[in-house]
Amino acid sequence: MASEVTFEEWSSTYELVDSTAGPQASREGLPIPVTIPIDLAPGIKVVYTTRLGGSSQGDFASFNLGARGGDDFEAVAANRLALSAAVGAPLALVSQVHSGRAVDVDAFGPDRARELAELEADGLVSAQSNLALGVFAADCLPVLLADAEAGVIAAAHCGRRGLEQGIIGSTVERMLAQGAHAGSIVATLGPAICADCYELGESLAASFEHRFPATASHTRFGGPGADLSLAARQELEAAGVEHLVDSNPRLAAATQYLVADPELEQLCASDGEGPSLEERMADLRHPRCTLENPLWYSHRRASLAGKPREGRMLALIVREG
Repeated sequence: MASEVTFEEWSSTYELVDSTAGPQASREGLPIPVTIPIDLAPGIKVVYTTRLGGSSQGDFASFNLGARGGDDFEAVAANRLALSAAVGAPLALVSQVHSGRAVDVDAFGPDRARELAELEADGLVSAQSNLALGVFAADCLPVLLADAEAGVIAAAHCGRRGLEQGIIGSTVERMLAQGAHAGSIVATLGPAICADCYELGESLAASFEHRFPATASHTRFGGPGADLSLAARQELEAAGVEHLVDSNPRLAAATQYLVADPELEQLCASDGEGPSLEERMADLRHPRCTLENPLWYSHRRASLAGKPREGRMLALIVREG
């Protein structure tokens, strides 16, 4: 199994945008997103967005980056522009369909953003600097990968179906085609629903367990479930990726830092998805879990609350040039 190392072994510098520390809009009128950046490898940064610091309202409040669910187009556009400004790079996003398809972003021309937005895929690879590869999530697992020596980065959207269809292997293959070496690739797993919360029907759980041994779980809701993160680690190992950086310590620290955030408190009071922020934090066991942690959007949490829609976060990776 790929071994995890602490963040201290890879980086000693972190930044956290605090939504309480300044105005809620930039001089250009854009929202100021609350993001959690991590230095994954020299010159390579991963950024996780949260629900905080955006323009969206209602069920999408407030930093929704997904355009499919029915949110106001101008709000989503403002949120994406604000995120691009925050990371200092244009966003490269595809139309995710829970597939095993990864694409070489560098193969697209000057109208790349539009072409990619219409392309059905779930993995992105690039050897360019100052370009933010992003995958949407609201329970599915984002996996971010980089070979700093070769200058190749990648992002993969890993839901149950995508994992079963080999999205991680496809993404690593694209990285190797760009000059990366499997033994030099570093990966990290982003916010996703945990094994205690991801409940499946018996047949789906059994099928997933057959494909990924030892990933079965018994959920907090009493039924069978699956461990997406463990399945992803198995797939990374099968692809020859040996180095994992654990996102959990950083995300736990960020959650603790934002526990008194007034916007997060207001979201928890009005989103209809659970008790107060204080009660949710008292019950929080896995900060990376999208269902448990109110910092993240969660399709499953919204569904349990009887809501027809919810927003999407982005997990990004950027190679600085």
